[in-house]
Formats: sequence, C-alpha cells, structure tokens
Amino acid sequence: MKGPILVVLAAGMGSRYGGLKQMEKIGKNGEVLLDYSVYDALRGGFEKVVFIIRHDLEKDFGELILSRMQGKVKYELAYQELDSLIPPAFFEEAKNLGRTKPWGTAHALLCAADKLDAPFAVINSDDFYGREAFAVIGKHLGDPNVKDGAIVPYRLEPTLSPQGTVARGVCEIENGYLKSVDELVSIQKKDGKIFNTSADGSIRYLTADTPVSMNFFGYPASVLPYFKKYFDDFIKVSARELKAECYLPKAADSFIKNGFLKIRALNADSLWFGVTYREDRAVAVKCLEDLTAKGIYPAKLWA
Repeated sequence: MKGPILVVLAAGMGSRYGGLKQMEKIGKNGEVLLDYSVYDALRGGFEKVVFIIRHDLEKDFGELILSRMQGKVKYELAYQELDSLIPPAFFEEAKNLGRTKPWGTAHALLCAADKLDAPFAVINSDDFYGREAFAVIGKHLGDPNVKDGAIVPYRLEPTLSPQGTVARGVCEIENGYLKSVDELVSIQKKDGKIFNTSADGSIRYLTADTPVSMNFFGYPASVLPYFKKYFDDFIKVSARELKAECYLPKAADSFIKNGFLKIRALNADSLWFGVTYREDRAVAVKCLEDLTAKGIYPAKLWA
C-alpha cells in the first residue's frame, strides 16, 4: 500500500489578505506556513505532496518554496484555473458574466484527482495545523483497511481574527463521527460574543468551543467519484452565480447525508493559527519563534 498523500490548496487569490498569503514569509529563513505543514506531514507518515497552484504562480512558487524542498520532498504540481474541468458552455457564460476566480476548494481538489492514487489529506496553504494533527490523520490514512474519511476539527475561538470576519465550517459531532458541517462565511467576535451574520442579516450565536472545519480532511481515494458528481451538480446549478464557490465542507456534509461515506472526527488537541488578514502575520511569526525555541522545529527547516 502506498503511503498517504498530502494535497495543499495554494491557488487562492487572498482577497482579504491583500496579496498572495501562501507565499508570505513567516520563518526566519524565508519559510512560509506550508513549509511547516509539509514538514509535519512527512513526520506523520505522508509519502508525497501535491501542490495545487495556478499557472501564473508557478515560477514564483518554484523559486520561493519548492527550491527549499528539492531532494527532500516528493511532490507534484496540479493546476486550478477558471476553466479547469468546466464544460465549455458554462465556462463561456461565466466569463461573459465577469467571473475571474476559480470555483472553490472542492474544485481545486478535483484538479489534482489524477495524481491521487492513495488515501489523501487536504489542507489550506495559509494555515498552521500542528504536528499532532498530521500525526493522527496520517495514522488514520495509513491503515491498509481505511474506508472512512476523517476530519481534524479545531475550537472556533482560536481560529477567529480580530481583524475581521472569517469563514468556517461549523461541525456537529456525534459518537466520534462528523454528523454535519455548515459553512458559515461571516463569523466574528464582538463585545465578547461570537456570531455569524448571514446574507439576509440574521444572526447566529456560537460558543467558543464550537468545533469547526479548517479544511483538514482525509479521504480514501475511492471518494473521488463522489467529488466529481458533487461538483458536476454544483456547476449545473451555480455556473451563472458570479461568486458561487464549491466548498470542501459542503461536499463532506453531502457525502454524510447521502450515506456515501462516514467521516471520523479525530482529536489532535493541536495549535492552529493562520494569516487570513495581513495583520495576522505578526502573531504567526511569534508562534513559530516560540515553537522553534522549544525545539519542535529546527532553526532552519530544510537544512
């Protein structure tokens, strides 16, 4: 059996960040957050990494990131573009309406499907998940009889940003399994209360301990046809919606409710931080300095 594969979502535009946050230098030797995720994944038993990027990022991505990993990491590149996997008629209509962004995280994953011949985990490039998280999901996916999917959920409050709203998949967990996941796109903390504001203005209050998805899912390779069917159905309905995106948490929720797959909720008790907004960078730098001082990471990651 092949070792599990790590899929890194690195094609995003970073609209709230105001730049390409997947290439923002955080470590003292120019490391970005995905450097630490790849490093932890290798420690957790992952065998290969697939980076999903855009063609226009390839040169910079290679120079700023892949150059450090040469000879140390087995990797492949996949590409997510606006027209990737989209029927020509739908693509032309979307382009004429003014769409410029690709179709979300589930779309990105499908762009790498031909490279996923073993169980795989998928992560964001601009989040730090912690070595414990990679250890537990690596162990799950390394089981030769793996049939269930998996998610590493995190407590909501530490994933919020004081700089503005965030999008999170709010999870309902029952008997160790994910029962549902609800993608909320405007969560914030204000006056000591955490809440989401929906498009119609309605408010939903949430507790600090609410488990949320940070797009850290693991799957057997057999799930890929379900992703294709889910995305095909999405495009038929949403191709004319200028800002519609096909999200990984919504796909997971659909798989559960249709009985296609069970998804285990893995407890990692792991530190999370990220760079949703540019002001979040200073916190990420300090956290990595502390982890390096404690010996969890070497001073130079890929020495």
